[in-house]
Amino acid sequence: MHEPLPHTDENFATMETNEKLRKQIFEIINNQLRDNDPPETKTTFDRLQKQGYDDFQTRQMIGQCLAVELFDVLKHGKPYNNERYVKNLIALPKKPFD
Repeated sequence: MHEPLPHTDENFATMETNEKLRKQIFEIINNQLRDNDPPETKTTFDRLQKQGYDDFQTRQMIGQCLAVELFDVLKHGKPYNNERYVKNLIALPKKPFD
């Protein structure tokens, strides 16, 4: 079992940043579900829910796929890769490693 992180200003700032990032990613997922764009997001969401994952777990898994794309765009300046995003959605609950 991991030891909890000590409560420092740096650790608190990291947790706060991670929470902000999670909220932004969840907002993107909400928009994708609302707009049905891409439609695979809704299909994947429904499939994972039927497999017994709760709402948070489902959004978290979809968020991992989205994070792969955001990382490539922000870190490497690559264009968004919808084909890879959809491939990773379809593979869930397997974690996206591409």
